[in-house]
Formats: sequence, structure tokens, C-alpha cells
Amino acid sequence: MNRSDLDCTNALLDFLEASPVSFAAVKEVEKRLDANGYTRLSFQSPWTLENGGRYYVTRNGSSLIAFQTVADANGFMIAASHSDSPCFKLKTESEVVACDRYIKLNTEGYGGMIVSSWFDRPLSLAGRAIVRCGAAFETKVVTFDRDLCLIPNVCIHFNREINNGYKYNKAVDSLPLLSNTKETGTVKQLVAERLGVDADAIVSLDLYVINRTRGSIFGADDAFFCAPRIDDLQCAYTTLEAFLNAEAPKAIPVYALFDNEEVGSETKQGAASTLLNDVLTRIAASNGRALSELLPASLMLSCDNGHAMHPNHPELSDAKNAPHLNEGVVIKHNANQRYATDALSEALFAEVCKRADVPVQHFSNRSDIAGGGTLGSISNTRVSLKTVDIGLAQFAMHSAVETGGVKDTAYMIRACKAFYEAALRLDGNGAIELL
Repeated sequence: MNRSDLDCTNALLDFLEASPVSFAAVKEVEKRLDANGYTRLSFQSPWTLENGGRYYVTRNGSSLIAFQTVADANGFMIAASHSDSPCFKLKTESEVVACDRYIKLNTEGYGGMIVSSWFDRPLSLAGRAIVRCGAAFETKVVTFDRDLCLIPNVCIHFNREINNGYKYNKAVDSLPLLSNTKETGTVKQLVAERLGVDADAIVSLDLYVINRTRGSIFGADDAFFCAPRIDDLQCAYTTLEAFLNAEAPKAIPVYALFDNEEVGSETKQGAASTLLNDVLTRIAASNGRALSELLPASLMLSCDNGHAMHPNHPELSDAKNAPHLNEGVVIKHNANQRYATDALSEALFAEVCKRADVPVQHFSNRSDIAGGGTLGSISNTRVSLKTVDIGLAQFAMHSAVETGGVKDTAYMIRACKAFYEAALRLDGNGAIELL
């Protein structure tokens, strides 16, 4: 494996470690945007956008859209990913006394996780706290740099069928062990100490159980890496790197990071919200244009990882449309439009990859196995534009630890950088040229 690919993936692992939940991921993206001269905007105020200006806006602290203004641009080039991953969320009353001597955490599942992957590994907490400051409420992102809890398995002597298939009950089996005490109030006190505030000032919490173990590169040839939250923060990271390093854009480049894809996107900060439409409408208005005039010459990449053919179970994949690790960007297809790719958007993105010298693979589910969807088709119900669903191949999607290919991180950055540097031109007869 060459050094540049390894360096690229190690930088991704840094990003993953800094982004244990959507709030932290957005905060990390904001930090990188600020360092590159981007100005934060507010929906409360009018936007005065300068030609060549760099801007971003957030919603709920868990979704973000960044963009540059380009004079005389006739469309947008948008790459969208999501900030959330399946995990366990703490309930409001989260501390439960167990066996009259321990505190365990009362949780519920967020998204479609592989439950068994969360057992017997050090875990921690992350999220946000709402803190009273005088008459106002402030939102503070909280993460811990220590392991705080663990979900212990039942020993095989008490469950002889564990290796023959076991149905986990999230109300019973997967409650993390927190402390060796009967006294409640530990969670709020831990958060208060971490934030440097009084516990009484904390009004409410959105806290999640997270795997904070740093990812690692492995394999005899250093070809693979494993880490939490590869889905979908690998796409969030690679599209951000491409966005920040793209040169001389011809269209208006837009970086979008949505929350709540793992639970359907139908929230005020999800891809089914008005967020993207709100931002694009304001950008168009600043150019004296209606949004509908700019959408025909626009293209969106819906970026969310795809399933690689599994080395132990190749029969689960379509024989002709199954990607592999380290073999390039994946274009995703589905006849029922769970993915938004069509022949035109596929052709346009494949041409982008050809220019960037990036290999392309294709993914479709086996016709008798139902697949998941992603944000492309969902966001198109709010902003209708040509969209292609893409991602990178990985194993064990929705596990507490997922596996990807070291080469693919760099492939995605190169492809998306070329995408952000391109534009579409339409003639009067329906033909489209990639500039």
C-alpha cells in the first residue's frame, strides 16, 4: 500500500475519532471550514453574499450546508452525506439500579444496528447538553476522553444457545453497565464536570452510547481499515476534503451534511426537511435568479457507503453488480428508486471519475434481498435535480466496527474534487455537456 493512501486513511481515522455523534461531527466540520475562511450564516438574518464568498449554515447543531458563490454560475454541484450512525440513545430517566448494587443505563436503539457487535467492548457517551445560562438556554456538545460503560454478554454456561442464534431484546440484553453504586445522578454529574458547569444548570440531554475506540489499518499488505461510523462519515470526510480543495469551480459548489438518515430523514434537520431548499433558494436569490432556473444544470451526489461482496458469503450479493474493497467509487442502482441513480446521472458521474482517473464499480442488491435506501431520493422530494447515489464499498455496515479499503478514501476525494470543479451545460435540444 502506498504512503499517500495510508496517510489519507489515517487522516480519515482522525476525523472519525473526533466525530462520535452527529453534533460532534458538525462541530469538527465547522472547525475545518473556519480554518479555510468560511463565514457562518444565520437563517434569522438576511444574507448578503459576495462573489467568491465562502459560507456555511447549520441546523440543530447536527446538520450543515456549506457553499461558495460563483458569479454567473448556472447551476449547483452538490455532494450530500449524513452525520448519524446507528447506536444506543439514553432515555430521559437513564439510570437504573441493578442487583441492588450497580447502575446500568436505560437506552433505546437508534437506527438499524448489529446489536451483537456492541457487547464486551469499552464504550462511552457523547451528545449535547442544554444548559441554562441566566434566562437563556445554551447548547453544548459533550464528548468524553475515557471509557465509561460496557454491555456484558451472558456467559455461555447460562445461555448454551448463544452460538445457535439468539434474538436480542433491547429492553433487557443491551443495557450498558455504568457504575458500582446504587446512587443515581452520575450521568448528569459526569456531563457537568466535563463541561465545567453546575449539574443543576443542565436542563436536558441528548446522549448516545458510542464506541470511542480509534480505528486501525490492518492486513498483511495494510490494505484494510476498521473503525466505528465508517457509514457514513467516510463520505462526510472525503466530500469535505474535496470541497475544501477544489479549484476554480464553474458551478456553485455545495457541501451538505444531514442528520437522521438512519431513521428515515423526516426531521427538521434531515434530508426530507426544507433545509437544502432553504439554502439553495437564498443563494439563487442573491444572484437575482429563481431556484427553478438553476436546478436543470445542477447535479447532486448522494454519498452513502455500499455493501462489498462478503468474502465468507459471496452468495448474498448480486453476481454481476457487487463491488469490492480498494477498487473504486461505487455507483448504486435500484429499480424501485431506493437509490436515485438513473442512466443520465450515472453517465455524468462516470465521466467525472474518468477525468479523475478513478475506477468505478456498480452495486445492486440481489433481486430477492431487500436493500436500504438513502438520502438521494428523499431529498429529491424537496429539491428536484439530477442525482446519482454513490459511496465506497465496506463490510459489516451498521456494526459497532466496520471495515473498508485503504485505497478507496483517496479515490473518493479525487472523484469528488473533479466533480466540484465541473459544471453542466444544457443545449436547447435536451443534450447535456459536462464542462
